[in-house]
Amino acid sequence: MTRRRPPLRPHASTTISDVAREARVSVASVSRVVNGHANVLPETRQRITEVIDRLRYVPHTAARSLITRRSHMIGVLLPDLHGEFFSELIRGIDGAAREHGLHVLLSSSHGDAAEMAAAIRAMHGRVEGLLVLAPQLDTTALRELSPTVPAVFMNSRVAGRTASLAIDSYGGARAMVRHLIACGHRTIAHITGPANNFDSHERERGYRDELTAFQPAARPRVVRGDFTETSGYEAGRTLAARAARPDAVFASNDAMAIGCLAALAALGVAVPDDIAVAGFDGIPLGGFVRPALTTMRVPIVELGRGAVHQLVGLVAQPDARLAATTLEPELVIRDSCGANQPRRPRAPSSSRPSRRRRSR
Repeated sequence: MTRRRPPLRPHASTTISDVAREARVSVASVSRVVNGHANVLPETRQRITEVIDRLRYVPHTAARSLITRRSHMIGVLLPDLHGEFFSELIRGIDGAAREHGLHVLLSSSHGDAAEMAAAIRAMHGRVEGLLVLAPQLDTTALRELSPTVPAVFMNSRVAGRTASLAIDSYGGARAMVRHLIACGHRTIAHITGPANNFDSHERERGYRDELTAFQPAARPRVVRGDFTETSGYEAGRTLAARAARPDAVFASNDAMAIGCLAALAALGVAVPDDIAVAGFDGIPLGGFVRPALTTMRVPIVELGRGAVHQLVGLVAQPDARLAATTLEPELVIRDSCGANQPRRPRAPSSSRPSRRRRSR
């Protein structure tokens, strides 16, 4: 009785030579099957495929990409991974990447140019293209970071021959201030994001320009934040403590607006009766806080999806005309701005009483 040779055990170190030996074919035949070439006999292809499945052979991605010039992987560089905005953005990127059969390599720069440069170096040779959200950097710095890799920039200071997708933060901020004025609010404060952030800069610019257009002599009331709930909470406390409180607060993002709502509630300041509050981004949580948050809704998922589709086209045709796409935010009116309440005469802000909670 002839003793059959036991099959090789599935192992992470299984090589293409192991597959060829078990299937009794050449390494070249296995390579043709792995890379989808048609010039292999059907019975030979089936035998090789069965051995690949049995041995759980996984082609070496880096070596394979040298041959096919495809890694089927894109790099995504974000300034942060915390918060609903980035969660929604990643959801859009991941969904579109799957549609194109791509994998995502994700990294965070923590808003630091040196960390972003290190991440790009680590991705070099592993990704077919890059999606970059770097609102703190300008076009020159961005192009220096990725001069040879196809890249699409999201919400960044870009100009010239650069593929990009951006939110109209400036126009959205003007629309929000215009809405708050239409609600009867006259003194409107603004909580900014980080000083070196492009979105923050554009939203503050829109706030100032619309306020000036309505009231040329109006004095902007600006409190600095950093896009976190904590900074919004501290800004809310600061504004509530002022002798001349504003009629309304427009925060540069929803996270700070939600923090501001929490601070006003803790101080017994009624929203929107005493101070109205509005945000920007349209994160899902804004619809569940009380009062529900008025905001400029950004198509965050579509921003991620659109960036992937644009990058896929850029990788396929590197010499194609580079597109700069702008997405328009949408005004979402909820309870926090006072638009849904009957109009009532407003007392001067310095003499307006607060509806403070009674201690139990």
